[in-house]
Amino acid sequence: MPKTSSASKAPRTQGFNRSAHSMNPERKTENLKGVAKVRTKATIRRLQMYRNFKAKRDRKGKIIHAAPFQGWLPCGAQARVEPNRKWFDNTRVIGQNALQKFQEELGKAVKNPYDIIMKPTGLPITLLNEKKKHERVHILETESFESVFGSKKTRKRPNLYVRDEQQLSETVNSINESYSDDKDLDLEREDTGERTAPRDWIMAAGQSRRIWNELYKVIDSSDVVVMVLDVRDPTGTRCPHIENFLKKEKPHKHLIFVLNKVDLVPVWVTQRWVAILSSEYPTVAFHASLTHPFGKGAVINLMRQFTKLHSERKQISVGFIGYPNVGKSSVINALRSKKVCKVAPIAGETKVWQYITLMKRIFLIDCPGVVYDAANTETDTEKVLKGVVRVELVPDPEQYIPSLMERVKTEHLSKTYGIESWEDHEDFLSQLGIKTGKLLKGGDADLALCARMVLNDWQRGKIPYYKPPPGFEEPLSANDQEPITKRADLNVAVENDSDDETVDTPLPAEEDENATSTDSDEEEERKKEKQEKLQEAHEAYMSSLTSKQKRSLMLRNKRKKVGSDFYDVTNVKNRNRDRKVPKNK
Repeated sequence: MPKTSSASKAPRTQGFNRSAHSMNPERKTENLKGVAKVRTKATIRRLQMYRNFKAKRDRKGKIIHAAPFQGWLPCGAQARVEPNRKWFDNTRVIGQNALQKFQEELGKAVKNPYDIIMKPTGLPITLLNEKKKHERVHILETESFESVFGSKKTRKRPNLYVRDEQQLSETVNSINESYSDDKDLDLEREDTGERTAPRDWIMAAGQSRRIWNELYKVIDSSDVVVMVLDVRDPTGTRCPHIENFLKKEKPHKHLIFVLNKVDLVPVWVTQRWVAILSSEYPTVAFHASLTHPFGKGAVINLMRQFTKLHSERKQISVGFIGYPNVGKSSVINALRSKKVCKVAPIAGETKVWQYITLMKRIFLIDCPGVVYDAANTETDTEKVLKGVVRVELVPDPEQYIPSLMERVKTEHLSKTYGIESWEDHEDFLSQLGIKTGKLLKGGDADLALCARMVLNDWQRGKIPYYKPPPGFEEPLSANDQEPITKRADLNVAVENDSDDETVDTPLPAEEDENATSTDSDEEEERKKEKQEKLQEAHEAYMSSLTSKQKRSLMLRNKRKKVGSDFYDVTNVKNRNRDRKVPKNK
């Protein structure tokens, strides 16, 4: 039997593997047949780690082939830490002022929606938050049960929140002043015959557990969350619960607002709401349309900025959330310029979440509409007028018409339905039923059907309505014009006044015809002289202007929209409303 050596040798060095196997990280990646996407070296090493995670040993336990990322120390060797003077040097000490400044700067960056923390530190900065420390009262740590109750109790006197009788009387008086009969549940009240009936099941639409699960799926899968709001009522279609949830639990996700349906309101309303909401989150105005969208370029550019911001990721996902019937699916269709999501002018058309590819690195996620009303603070009228529920399922729809008529101007209702005057909502519905032919047996108008027609027109945007921004509750009148400050505006105003100038001087009956004719001739001459002077001054001023200034002056004179109503000038939801001549077929 030959003699063998038992001395430990260095491990065999691995050469360069030239095979073209798919698990070889050193293989050539060019001209591979039948391979659509070549595995990277990191992917191959990860797969090898999954397959060869354990080291190969012989029956004595000696390592024959080491596992991935395992060292080549001989079996049984003792590892040690390399000696270094740095282990015994002074550590870095930070002062209280620097720590306070860091905390303030970080708090400003977190609160500002336009600032983004690119590389958060790995230090436990949450320990600096004093509110998190004292969020829970540590009663058991300060006083255990044994020290308060039982035979071993040490506390003899109860803890009181008052020092003396005077402070106790002041506390009682303050409680009596803040007492309210409505909040006292133990108070016995007279039986007036009123009973609180259970709410209709349709009013709980958008609040089921399945819908909320879909919402949280979208939020968890999204890097950017887009909250779509209705520009007619932005504050009513916001969800503060989701905003607070993203701010506290998901601070790394970005939230932006998209004001949809801007074609239904005047331009100044959109501008004012964008300015108000931009102070909290980035806000973009949008009009969802496959043929003529508005704001599409701004939204896509914003998404591209987020992709550049997260350049280390292969793609980002953008989730669209909001109330039902605000136009989430319509916004996605407008961004794709193609009908990729089911849309309808009624609430609850989207049932489940849906992934849509916008670009190679941008994915869109459609979400069902969610209504947050945990405290039941919204009334049934607010839910119906927000478009949360379907009109055909609403019982007694005529009870919501008075609130609708309070929000809409009388002239807008008259122009929409062609009814000049009415006494109350029942009279209005009866006139509408007679005009449209919605009658019952005996010739009476079907009030319920007419009320559903009006509510459907309200939800589809055919009835003009918008909630005015704060500070603009009263509309400006036609006489409220800005003062003229520029020289060009002053000259144009003088010229327009001179054209319209008329002098009415009643002549006495005793004067003869010759005196009348001479006076009129003198007035005409004075008038001509004044017009000639104004014309010369205007020509001299126009000659001193450049061509660009002349064009801007002509455009300024052309626009005469002071005091005009938006819904009289613009055809909203009805392109042929003011057309007098029919289209040629």
